[in-house]
Amino acid sequence: QVHLVESGGTLVQRGGSLRLSCAASGSIFRINQMGWYRQAPGKQREFVAQITSGKEDTKYADSVKGRFTISRDNAKTTVFLQMDSLKPEDAAVYYCNAHAEALQGTVVVPGRDYWGRGTQVTVSS
Repeated sequence: QVHLVESGGTLVQRGGSLRLSCAASGSIFRINQMGWYRQAPGKQREFVAQITSGKEDTKYADSVKGRFTISRDNAKTTVFLQMDSLKPEDAAVYYCNAHAEALQGTVVVPGRDYWGRGTQVTVSS
């Protein structure tokens, strides 16, 4: 199993900045991709950003391009989301996602998506 724990969500003023973190742990064989999604009240969960292992390619939703930056630590098990110029419409529960292969004993489990429980970001206007 792969466990993801997000942190860093809080109340911030419009135009402010916030940095979210997500730490992966457990029986990890390989993490192929990590990313962030968000879900506002009454809306579907939507993609925010992702970073792919190897080339560390990044991808962003149009709504956050130029304002949010995704990165990872050297161990590649913690992903960050730097959020600048925050807007009220950025308010949501932010979920960490990882596509990873886990170990069960000596067996590598085929890659699948794992999710954290989310961290709340509130932006005051």
